[in-house]
Amino acid sequence: MQAEIGMGMASQELDRFQHLVSDLFARVMLTPSEEIDAEVALALPRVLENLAVDDVRLLRFDGEGRTLTGIERSAHGAVTPAGPQPAAESRDWYVSRLATGQPLAIVADCADGPERELLRSLGVAAHLSMPVLVGSRLVCALTIGLARPPASWPGPLVDRVRLVAEMLAAGLERRRQDLAMRDFSAEIDRLNARLSAENAYLQEEIKTYHNFDDLVGTSAALGAALAQVSQVAPTDSTVLLLGETGTGKELVARAIHARSARAKRPLVCVNCAALPPTLIESELFGHERGAFTNAVSMRQGRFELADGGTIFLDEIGDLPPEIQAKLLRVLQEGEFERVGASRSRKVDVRVIAATHHNLAQAVEARTFRADLYYRLSVFPVQLPPLRERREDIPQLVWFFIHQRQRKLGRQIKHVPSAVMSALQRYRWPGNVRELENIVERAMIRATGDTLLLDEMFGAPVQQGTEESAVELNAVERTHIEHILRECGGKINGRGNAAERLGIHPNSLRFRMKKLGVSRPVHLKGGALPPARSFLRAVVAS
Repeated sequence: MQAEIGMGMASQELDRFQHLVSDLFARVMLTPSEEIDAEVALALPRVLENLAVDDVRLLRFDGEGRTLTGIERSAHGAVTPAGPQPAAESRDWYVSRLATGQPLAIVADCADGPERELLRSLGVAAHLSMPVLVGSRLVCALTIGLARPPASWPGPLVDRVRLVAEMLAAGLERRRQDLAMRDFSAEIDRLNARLSAENAYLQEEIKTYHNFDDLVGTSAALGAALAQVSQVAPTDSTVLLLGETGTGKELVARAIHARSARAKRPLVCVNCAALPPTLIESELFGHERGAFTNAVSMRQGRFELADGGTIFLDEIGDLPPEIQAKLLRVLQEGEFERVGASRSRKVDVRVIAATHHNLAQAVEARTFRADLYYRLSVFPVQLPPLRERREDIPQLVWFFIHQRQRKLGRQIKHVPSAVMSALQRYRWPGNVRELENIVERAMIRATGDTLLLDEMFGAPVQQGTEESAVELNAVERTHIEHILRECGGKINGRGNAAERLGIHPNSLRFRMKKLGVSRPVHLKGGALPPARSFLRAVVAS
């Protein structure tokens, strides 16, 4: 009868353990990975009760299986983050023993120095640790303790502890792998987003890139500027390019970047004057999804695209005051926030800025921050206007001819001396960009192998090799008035006069104010006064 009762109790005990194992499997293997920690904490009291022990703990180790990073404890049904706190020597000994993957069984009567220290720190008379390794990495160890030391640890109990430990380890490993996969997937998404953004930006650049091998010209004025470029290019210093519109500031920025240690990373160009005030912050620093209307997805800004490389901020003088403050922070600390984000981001970007404005005067007028001005002008480079390097014009003319002949289907072999002389005597308010446009227009209109200027440029002036400033101003004023009439007085928008002249709208306004040019007055019915031909206007002036 007693044997039957004992067998019945053993059968019930085995049934309870099998039920525990089945339930643990469902909890740690089928539960979402982010909930596994909570399920493990809930499982420990049941393990304590089922195994009929006084103490149960789950020790977890870091990704390299060395450092004890977290401990869950269950004593009399209570779950706490407490754990063994032996001396450093005993702790190191304990972890090294677990790293072997072999069970560690300690009974007070037979314990030596470090074993006794471990029992003391746990407050038990007998202790069993069951480590679990994945490969050679220690994942966790399930430990049990008894208040009264047994004669020996029962084999069935050791086997059950091993089974439960392996199940809990499988759950913890699945959680680790899921989190690692999420981190990996997030990093892949981030890199893909950056690659996509860089690709889109480079596709834009391909449409506008002039494919210059280098700056064209041998004049002393250009040589002095290039000497400064060669000095600052290898450094990481901020550069401020000064000069009129069309003097080649973007080309100089590319030369600086190409000769720097950042040449293998992107050069991102931003025209600050061309960005709408409502979008400039998003363009520079990016935005989060939902940050504003139509922000249907996260977007990286130009500073993130330039991380590790260089950003060229053209027309920096046109930045709104509120953006100037954010730019100053990037320059000083390398930090910014996307629009709609609360977390700061770090970037490593070299800044090259350019402007045709007099920033010192803008600082005095309080339209430009003084601290930003001083931060930008670490190394200013003044680029000469084309009228100060007239000896470079023949070289530039032939450069543009050779560059565009195949694209335009022309074979220009001759440039008359009168044409070249006229080009060298002109004042060039639009500088090299205007010269480029004039040459291309002349090539389009050419019917043979000789480059001839049309009346849109004007007849050569026959008063010596150098015209007086008054005569040059008269030619320039008449030319601007003619283009304004042709464009209906428009300075901005499609088909505007600034575009026809090959200069920035702000530069055109500046020239109009200086030369006393007013917009054409509309007649009744919206018509404009009839325009004289440019040749007759020049002769009349």
